Amino acid sequence: MNAPSPKIRKGRKFDQVLEGARAVFMADGFEGASVDEIARVAAVSKATLYSYFPDKRLLFMEVANAECSRQSQEALDNIEMGAPPRAVLGQAGRQFLRFITSTFGQQIFRICVAESDRFPELGQRFYNSGPAVMRAEMAAYFEEADARGELRIDDYVLAADQFGELCKADVWARLIFGVSKSVSAEEIDRVVDGAVETFMARYGA
Repeated sequence: MNAPSPKIRKGRKFDQVLEGARAVFMADGFEGASVDEIARVAAVSKATLYSYFPDKRLLFMEVANAECSRQSQEALDNIEMGAPPRAVLGQAGRQFLRFITSTFGQQIFRICVAESDRFPELGQRFYNSGPAVMRAEMAAYFEEADARGELRIDDYVLAADQFGELCKADVWARLIFGVSKSVSAEEIDRVVDGAVETFMARYGA
């Protein structure tokens, strides 16, 4: 039986705590971040921090949700959605792969997996804040490109999922299983370029 999930309480210094926690988590990672350091950087007392976030994992996931939302919006802002499919796919693939292979992205994934039994809603919240947003945007783009005669797709959402999986080829499994510690820009280019060509071979008009 799952334990009741701790609840987040919002207050006057909530955003201040989040900003401090983001800075510490981005610098030290989840395991390396101490509650004392987060409280110091956020300029709040530990009592105040705990009154908002009774669990460090909950604080990390709140930061992760905000960061994922920010990165999703930044990705959308940097993708020229009116461009031809090859250009859009290349831009979207690089944004996606850079994030999920980043240290922070890997930490988010591992926390979601590790805490899935205790806090199943954390993974759902993370998914809704980022991956689901990009999925919907790509599906909408595919529908428009299909209407323009640039692509031929029957299931736009499935195509969006397939492209995401193509972008994870090779590098994702190596990171997850600890075979590699990082991914170079050259590797990202290689995988994304291959994903674009494979996708276009299947769906290109």
